[in-house]
Amino acid sequence: MSAFWENEMIHIAANFSVVILCLVLFLAIFELVTKYKNWEEIKKGNMAVAMATGGKIFGIANIFRYSIDHHDSLFTMIGWGVYGFVLLLIGYFIYEFLTPKFNIDDEIANDNRAVGFISMVISIGLSFVIGASIR
Repeated sequence: MSAFWENEMIHIAANFSVVILCLVLFLAIFELVTKYKNWEEIKKGNMAVAMATGGKIFGIANIFRYSIDHHDSLFTMIGWGVYGFVLLLIGYFIYEFLTPKFNIDDEIANDNRAVGFISMVISIGLSFVIGASIR
């Protein structure tokens, strides 16, 4: 049975499955902390929400890419991925805090594409910093 778990194809499928589940869970958490409903806004054509959500998806996937690259154990990979997500979430709150002149969520909900783009770039940029820190 141990040969089954040592098979490279099984290892890839396990990583893929876990990351997909974590991605869905983490996007649900982001949905809880934003004032708008991501998928409803995207369905309506809100490009700012699409960019911000796309940045979050890329950011989460990128963190897991580094986690998979540096850890052999599935559970260790999950742990570092979760930790990276928490840091990404903290980065989101810091972004909100550092823009007191307007509300990020309100601007994105109103399809302010400049704010959506900056939100996307912050998520992507932070994911590279977080990912590079995972060892």
